[in-house]
Amino acid sequence: MLIYRHKLPIRIMHWINVLCFTVLFMSGLNIFNSHAALYLGKSSYNGKPPILAMRSIESSTGELSGKTLILGYQFDTTGVFGASIGPEGKLIKRGFPSWITIPGPKWLAMARHWHFFFAWLFVINGACYLLYSFLSKHVQRDLAVTKNDRASIGQSIKDHIRFKHPSGEAAIPYNVLQKIAYLSVIFILLPLVILMGMAMSPFLNSLLPGWVDLFGGRQTARTIHFIVAWLLVAFVFIHVFEVIITGLWNNLRSMITGQYNIEPSHKEGK
Repeated sequence: MLIYRHKLPIRIMHWINVLCFTVLFMSGLNIFNSHAALYLGKSSYNGKPPILAMRSIESSTGELSGKTLILGYQFDTTGVFGASIGPEGKLIKRGFPSWITIPGPKWLAMARHWHFFFAWLFVINGACYLLYSFLSKHVQRDLAVTKNDRASIGQSIKDHIRFKHPSGEAAIPYNVLQKIAYLSVIFILLPLVILMGMAMSPFLNSLLPGWVDLFGGRQTARTIHFIVAWLLVAFVFIHVFEVIITGLWNNLRSMITGQYNIEPSHKEGK
């Protein structure tokens, strides 16, 4: 039986978010490549080592290798981080490889243009999503965690570990882990990544001097921005994985056309 699961505004804003986040992440990695290191504090010139750095080292014979430093521990990441294959098929110096950055070449100015344009589109789309979600009661009806939800957290974790998912009409509402994940992304991770992005702007810092220091300084803000971005990527991978294992076409169709097919559950089939 087909039902109408996702309304048109939600579907449109969802796919705008997919586009924006993809471009923001890949252009952000290109921007990171201009100085492939993360620090804590107000400045990177404080004499303290970076908490993360991607470097390329050239041997006496001219061979290039990539090294990644994490909290003082060094790892050989040749071919992936620090030194990766360039357009001519040879190792070149760069933090993240070209296949995961926009634009592919190391082009800071263009990457910033891409990043800032899609950042504003992302913020505007997010504001529209929040406004629509509250006015249509989507947040209150579908995302609010109830008392019964809180009581079912343990069982929901066990079910997910065993890849046991509800079927039939029980699959229509979000489970408690979905609700917590969506609420965490919407009201914690996304606002934080946007705020830390703003904290890296000298212009915004000059409008209200000192506010960036509340987060530990511009370099700390850059580090938080980087970490939260990867947490969002982790969310996306888990989200896509769940979409696939619970019915790729059914879930994808519901976010394209709005139609979702309810399969009879085992209990209903008896």
